[in-house]
Amino acid sequence: MRDKVVVVSGPGAVELAEQDAAELREGTFRVETLYSGVSAGTELSFVKGTNPYLNVTWNPDLCLFEPGAASTPYPVNRLGYMQVGRVVESRTPAVAVGTVGAMTYGHRTGYVADPLAERFVPLPDDLDPLLGIYVAHMGPICANGLLHAAADLCGTDVRSLGDGVRGRRVAVVGSGVVALLTALFAKRHGAASVVVLDPTPQRRQVAEALGLETLDPEADDPAVVLKTRWNHAAGDRGADVVFQCRGQAWALHLALRLLRPQGTVIDLAFYQDGADAVRLGEEFHHNGLSLRCAQIGRVPRGLAPTWDRERLSAETIELLRQYGDVIRKHLVSAVVPMEEAPALLTDLAERRRQELQVVLTG
Repeated sequence: MRDKVVVVSGPGAVELAEQDAAELREGTFRVETLYSGVSAGTELSFVKGTNPYLNVTWNPDLCLFEPGAASTPYPVNRLGYMQVGRVVESRTPAVAVGTVGAMTYGHRTGYVADPLAERFVPLPDDLDPLLGIYVAHMGPICANGLLHAAADLCGTDVRSLGDGVRGRRVAVVGSGVVALLTALFAKRHGAASVVVLDPTPQRRQVAEALGLETLDPEADDPAVVLKTRWNHAAGDRGADVVFQCRGQAWALHLALRLLRPQGTVIDLAFYQDGADAVRLGEEFHHNGLSLRCAQIGRVPRGLAPTWDRERLSAETIELLRQYGDVIRKHLVSAVVPMEEAPALLTDLAERRRQELQVVLTG
């Protein structure tokens, strides 16, 4: 048995290779891929050669990037983390044949997994399985953003994802998949206002189709607009919390400008080129602002026992139950066969094609 696997062999070089399928050992199970979502930011960084893991060594003990051999050299054989598969064989009583579940094993037509080492999240029957691409990893990324906002207010006593947004004014910078799912999470959990800011008209149209308010940051100064609208007290105007979801320096600078004094930016972005243009001597300094990175590798300190990845996946399923129809209609912009992945990823990296959420079929 052989599987087809999307491989990045070098900058701009993507291919669909065949590999021998792994042996089905006792305690493991095999899935055939139904859907595989493309995470444009992370995946294209490998196609473009801008991912730091390609150029330096990650020291897991010191949590530092250091000079040395690449931690993830080419060829990159495991690209992507948004898979939905159907179990076709099983040698473990923990996972039954026929079960459809969300996983994170990369773009490939089939996979053998060990349930003791890898996550398998069964999808409920009432959920469109295509939307399951968000359940194992992408949805938890966004839910973790809200969890960081909650921890900013409540410390370790976080009872709900809404603890950081309920009744508060929320701005979201960017309107890619992470931004839009984060905005929907905030709306679902009771934010008083949610405004999405992005300069791309087509992206703002998608946000509006999802029922979200938008602003064009290249029109009237959005910081002036929102600080005029959101008044807390004399000398205290602006967003309670900003979720920064676009990996460019101007976006982080804008996020800081939108905040009320002593507010917090929850940063979910991946700055492939760094952020040299962020002007920390301006609003960041004078308004006493806070910046928290909500990278999915960890939840806020002290919350891991109660807010593990399984709980964040469960929160994602509830979000998809509420907004699944509009997400499927407006956020998923293309569904294409796995065979088209090399050309698709290359076109996206070279900006010859614009898509919001691409889903590959196995």
